[in-house]
Amino acid sequence: MAGVKLPQVFQSVTQSNQESLTSPRGVLWATRTRILVWYAIYAIAFVALSVPIFNHLIVLRTDRRVREDLQEDVESFEAAFDAWEASGEHDDESVVEFAEEFFLGFRPEDDNFLLVLLNDGYYRSAPSSLPDGLRPGSPTVRQWLQVNEVESGSIATGDRDIGNIIYIINPLQVDEQRRGVLVAAHTTAGEQAEANDAVTVFLGVAGSMMLVAFGLAWVATGRVLEPVQALALTVRDIGDTNLSERLAVEGSGELAELGNRFNAMLDRLETTFETQRQFINDAGHEFRTPITVIRGHLELMGDDPEEQQETLELVIDELDRMTRFVNDMILLARSERPDFLQHNSIDIEEFTEQLFAKAIVLGDRNWQLHNRGTGTIVGDRQRITGAVMNLAENAVQHTDIGDTIELGARVTAGVVQWWVSDSGSGIPAEQQQRIFQRFARATGKRRASEGAGLGLAIVKAIAEAHGGLVELSSQVGRGSTFTLELPLLQPELEPSDLTIPIFIKERKS
Repeated sequence: MAGVKLPQVFQSVTQSNQESLTSPRGVLWATRTRILVWYAIYAIAFVALSVPIFNHLIVLRTDRRVREDLQEDVESFEAAFDAWEASGEHDDESVVEFAEEFFLGFRPEDDNFLLVLLNDGYYRSAPSSLPDGLRPGSPTVRQWLQVNEVESGSIATGDRDIGNIIYIINPLQVDEQRRGVLVAAHTTAGEQAEANDAVTVFLGVAGSMMLVAFGLAWVATGRVLEPVQALALTVRDIGDTNLSERLAVEGSGELAELGNRFNAMLDRLETTFETQRQFINDAGHEFRTPITVIRGHLELMGDDPEEQQETLELVIDELDRMTRFVNDMILLARSERPDFLQHNSIDIEEFTEQLFAKAIVLGDRNWQLHNRGTGTIVGDRQRITGAVMNLAENAVQHTDIGDTIELGARVTAGVVQWWVSDSGSGIPAEQQQRIFQRFARATGKRRASEGAGLGLAIVKAIAEAHGGLVELSSQVGRGSTFTLELPLLQPELEPSDLTIPIFIKERKS
């Protein structure tokens, strides 16, 4: 028989993975590279977004600091001015003398300017050197001279060397008469340049750190994706004749869990394919023998009517055996379907007596019936009958004429047990699990089986379909006991399901 092939879907997945691993696109399309590219895109986007935010925060902090400095300058002048005003009455000349004396020792912060503008045109500032927008006669200064209340604000000059002008204006009152204004001003060009320098430094540092981070991310991503790469390589090496490859799983986490589940999947696949391969090989062997027998006798059949009749009987017998084998395989295949069982209520005592009556015709043995059991079970009468008959037939094949075969039933702890016990040859311990597999036969039998080794597999399938099990207790030379154990009630059944099916036998025309 030809070897079992992988399913088409699994072959296509394997081929797809092989193509992806050998793709000429190479490392540029690798998962590792794509992860790093997305990481780089997000990192660059966040850095780009942070630059205006960083610059805005610097400007806000600078503006707040500048206004605080300007307010301190104004408060310093006002404190000196109030002290001077409290010393007596003053005229315009005395105001000029006070301003000259105050500015003589006053030193404002960088880019801060303090100006005194009197109504008669007197102008004094600290420092004395002023930018164009703050010099006497400029539109800004002329506008400030008209202010009569405390005012603060900002003026955009459009000059990159000056920037914006932040100002605070206080009218000067001498003897309750307005004599002019005090202006504290600041040009922002210097702070903006410092902010730009800070942003440049930030970009340089961020860029350098991003390069280092990209390098570390490349190495780390490679380490993290090693299990995935191993998984891909393992899938690539899997073929229709090689399912033995496994992943070496270390550590814990999602990838380790993926590796463990992948290995478990391969275990199941390998077991399934090996079982399928063995099933096909065994089935091929079972079919090959009767086909060979039929073909050989038909080829050698002569014209003698008696010989033809003998050949016809032999061919029909072999075809009957093949039909039984096919029916057994269909039964095993149907055992996994939800409609495999047709449940009905069964009286255990009456049913056990019927089983015994059917079993005693299987062979000339010392048949004994023990413990008929009492109560009712919900199950498939035909399937249970088939299972017990298979056990009885198996006992006949392992015994000789006159040997004892016992059949009985008992109800205990919510289950019913039917057993078939014989005084035959027994089954070696190393074979007791194997004989429930398909096409398995126990060695050392008294005679060859007429079946294909599916009888006990069918019994197991029927038991499991009912939610039960089949057990074996055997000793070589002392016989065997097979026990079919089934629950009394199927938990998924509703009362309406407890119907008894009606079978109608068709008449042949």
